Amino acid sequence: MANLDISEKRLPQDGRIRIRLSVNDKIRELDFRISTLPTVFGEKIVMRLLDRENLMFDMRGLGFEALSLERFEKAIHQPFGMVLVTGPTGAGKSNTLYSAITKLNKPDVNIVTVEDPVEFNLPGINQVQTKEQIGLSFSVALRSFLRQDPNIILVGEIRDLETAEISVKAALTGHLVLSTLHTNDAPSTISRLINMGVEPFLMATSLHAVCAQRLVRRVCNGCAEDVRTPVEVLRGIGFTPEEAEGITPVHGTGCELCQGTGYKGRIGLYEVMEMTDAIRESIILAGSSIDLKRLAIESGMITLRRSGLIKVRDRMTTIEEVVRETVG
Repeated sequence: MANLDISEKRLPQDGRIRIRLSVNDKIRELDFRISTLPTVFGEKIVMRLLDRENLMFDMRGLGFEALSLERFEKAIHQPFGMVLVTGPTGAGKSNTLYSAITKLNKPDVNIVTVEDPVEFNLPGINQVQTKEQIGLSFSVALRSFLRQDPNIILVGEIRDLETAEISVKAALTGHLVLSTLHTNDAPSTISRLINMGVEPFLMATSLHAVCAQRLVRRVCNGCAEDVRTPVEVLRGIGFTPEEAEGITPVHGTGCELCQGTGYKGRIGLYEVMEMTDAIRESIILAGSSIDLKRLAIESGMITLRRSGLIKVRDRMTTIEEVVRETVG
């Protein structure tokens, strides 16, 4: 069903299944991403389910704090430059980028994307699927994009120096470039790109913002109850002494609505590093990720851990979820 070679058990393979099914007399389309991995005792298979109807394009509902959303929207509304969204696989990066280009999508704006794979078809946007077997890679598609008179370019992922260099050059020549990268937090994105071979002065001049994100599970509203948590524990994970005194975290006890898990749905944690003059200067002077993080926090950046603590305070998720996904 996923168009994999069932006789090949020695190599990893990737495939896709698209299924149409009826749920409550309504036709729904589901995507399965299939990944196989040859292990010592046979093939290991992971299936990832993508439900188009659950894709949320309104950025206000994704989990951004007000300041982080304001900075991210300011960055994506620039006429040119680069905005990066970072995080591990399955952190919701594609959803954030799709939400961004949906907000920017107008009849007079030429938006082109190159993705592997194209996860969702968006009306009014020119989406290109990479095909490595015939030589259609991210870098090859990007080169052709520059002759298509685009206003906004979305690159599914920056994987190598060639793709990074073309993306930076596009950002410096009048295009808004959106892309993703696998890094642990926003400040370490700069080090990752410099280690790839991108010149620091190019990064400093082309980049507008870096948004790092994670997904945590939401507490089920049907069985949420207060958890008595010692003040020392709350202070230990990052709350101030004043905050710790007035916070009562919640957790789900498990019910039919959440199938006994205590969680239903997910919400994002966001860390948006806006490029200030001080941060640009630090990049040019080869400042470390620690220096960049300090400067970003001084300029008001909400870290991933802080974003998680705000969600705990607002009774959206649990301490366990935040501690599992973020570092203090």
